[in-house]
Amino acid sequence: MKLRILKLTPEQFAGLLQGKALTFSSKLPSDLEVLDVKVDLFSRQVSMVVRSEAFEDVAETSPIPELTSIVTNKVQTAVAQVLTDPKPAQPTLKSVIPVHAVKVDPKPEITVSSAITKSLTPPANRYAAKMENEFSPEQRKLVTFNVKGDYVVVKPVAFLKAEWDDINEVVRSLGGKWVKGDIISYWEIPLG
Repeated sequence: MKLRILKLTPEQFAGLLQGKALTFSSKLPSDLEVLDVKVDLFSRQVSMVVRSEAFEDVAETSPIPELTSIVTNKVQTAVAQVLTDPKPAQPTLKSVIPVHAVKVDPKPEITVSSAITKSLTPPANRYAAKMENEFSPEQRKLVTFNVKGDYVVVKPVAFLKAEWDDINEVVRSLGGKWVKGDIISYWEIPLG
């Protein structure tokens, strides 16, 4: 199981949906996919189950581990902490060296708003594959599946006799309909 849980505050999640960049304390893989999102209003936390081939495999019987937490800006946090600490009675290294002389090198951070935003909406091919699995193997041999706009188009590859009714029933159960064309007729199933 190559899954992890990424926890955000509702404000961070809203910012992510608005396209604002978030920085993470560790580099996130480029093939990151969001599989599930849950909001816990009581704890004010948004939990996202994410998957990547780069994650270490975890046994299915184990709980899903958490991904490292989000960091807003390490430099500002470190400087603010130095400035808000009360002055100690004896001089220490922190009180002798002026704040502006302290150089804080943050870890390299990555902006991932586009990677997560893209994966919040599964690719259309995944919907097509999911719909394709609703058909029996025999039915899949008789039709082709293509994504056009907001629809999965199911076209017969040969003249359908008795099979037409069974395939039409599956298409209708998925919210689709038969589209009669002048030359080629087909089924349309809306995505999502």
